[in-house]
Amino acid sequence: MTEIEGGSTVTGTVAVVGTGTMGQGIAQVALVAGHPVRLYDAAPGRAAQAAASIAARLDRLVEKGRLTAADRDAARDRLHPAAALAELADAELVVEAVVEQLAVKQELFGALEEIVSDTCLLATNTSSLSVTAVAGALRVPGRFVGLHFFNPAPLLPLVEVVRGSATDEAAADRAHATAAAWGKTPVRCADTPGFIVNRIARPFYAEAFRVFEERAADPATIDAALRESGGFTMGPFELTDLIGQDVNEAVTRSVWESFFQDPKFTPSLAQRRLVESGLHGRKSGRGWYDHGPDATPPAPHTAEPRTAPREVTIEGSLGPADELRELIEEAGIKVVREDDPADLTSQGGCVVLPGGARLLLSDGYTASDYASSGTYIYFDLALDYRTATRIVLAPADSAAPEDVDEAIGLFQALGKQVSVIDDVPGMIVARTVAMIADFALDAVARGVAGPEDVDVAMRLGVNYPGGPLEWVGRLGATWLEGILDALHQHYHPTGRYAPSPALRRRAAAERRVL
Repeated sequence: MTEIEGGSTVTGTVAVVGTGTMGQGIAQVALVAGHPVRLYDAAPGRAAQAAASIAARLDRLVEKGRLTAADRDAARDRLHPAAALAELADAELVVEAVVEQLAVKQELFGALEEIVSDTCLLATNTSSLSVTAVAGALRVPGRFVGLHFFNPAPLLPLVEVVRGSATDEAAADRAHATAAAWGKTPVRCADTPGFIVNRIARPFYAEAFRVFEERAADPATIDAALRESGGFTMGPFELTDLIGQDVNEAVTRSVWESFFQDPKFTPSLAQRRLVESGLHGRKSGRGWYDHGPDATPPAPHTAEPRTAPREVTIEGSLGPADELRELIEEAGIKVVREDDPADLTSQGGCVVLPGGARLLLSDGYTASDYASSGTYIYFDLALDYRTATRIVLAPADSAAPEDVDEAIGLFQALGKQVSVIDDVPGMIVARTVAMIADFALDAVARGVAGPEDVDVAMRLGVNYPGGPLEWVGRLGATWLEGILDALHQHYHPTGRYAPSPALRRRAAAERRVL
């Protein structure tokens, strides 16, 4: 058997099997990169139709000035529909993008092995199946890898290069080098459910749905909090309506089942009911939101203007919210500093309002947990308090309206819109960010991917405002551990929020340094 040369790029023919949206996108990427491309689809005539669609997209690239007419013509000449698998015999790389069914993929690659050379790199674009399982029946499983592109493949830069249990290092290296040569940003990943992005992103959806299920806030307000305070491009409700509730729920369920129903990955019952009702989002006209032609997008709950306090007292450190000191002073509000207060909460200091109520950064508990020692109002995490345009508050059940008004007025004076939600543990952004960061640390500790690849994958694959491991450095592992410990105490029987061993070790090391 001839071994695949590690580190070298594929330079010859690339074959794509499966000509749906993803298959066409991958074929276009390879074609524009200069490869001869063969398209095959089991449905008669489908490959020719796909070739025509790709040619039309190349025309649009010329119209937009992104491709020269000469390069388009050359690319068209390199694009060849195949009527039979046997026509893929000279391929150096075959990328499969067929239906997500293990048996179908295994049968396809078994047939391909009888056609292509032993040095041909075989790749699956699966997003939910085990790369190891797909390769399990192959005669030469070492040359099999996952090449997980993100839709639309010609536009999104990330490619997860997934190494199955039997994948040779040389094959993974060649796949990585080829994706990079195509202008993509490849990241290396072990064969684990969800790979990097779909594994670590689960809490972004799950925590928002959990807050909704507990009736702490409505979808529009939760989306606004994660966009305008968290800095995420879209909120989870609007994003899953765009993706398709059926698609997103299926990925969540697949990851959950692949992890033997680990409670950390438990799907949302509310989302399941949407899917069962056929409310799949934009494509069906309705999901979490109404997408009908006359529908008006719901607005988040936003407080009416209140009067700002003239003076506040800041006791101790606000931790990740310390920037608020400067913002409050810039707004012309006098700040009295008390740097050595009694330890009021598990997480540290607070802002004391003129009426005596204390504003605390969310620490995973509820404001009502402190009702016996005064009036408390939580404010949610913002990944950047200066640029955040919305702040979310959660008052204790015992908080008087005038206390809440003072808190609202304070943040409005900083130029923020304010949403008031029910007193739910961890609020919205804090619990979401803590869970994502913990998932990222756990993935690195388990050898799923390196820290840099994890952060790159989450920034490019789902457009996060930063890498989760970068958040750990900025927010502090001790703070994140405290959030999850508090949530774990509240929801203890499930074990969903128990901090990972990796976060425990990171927090312990952080405390030793301090």
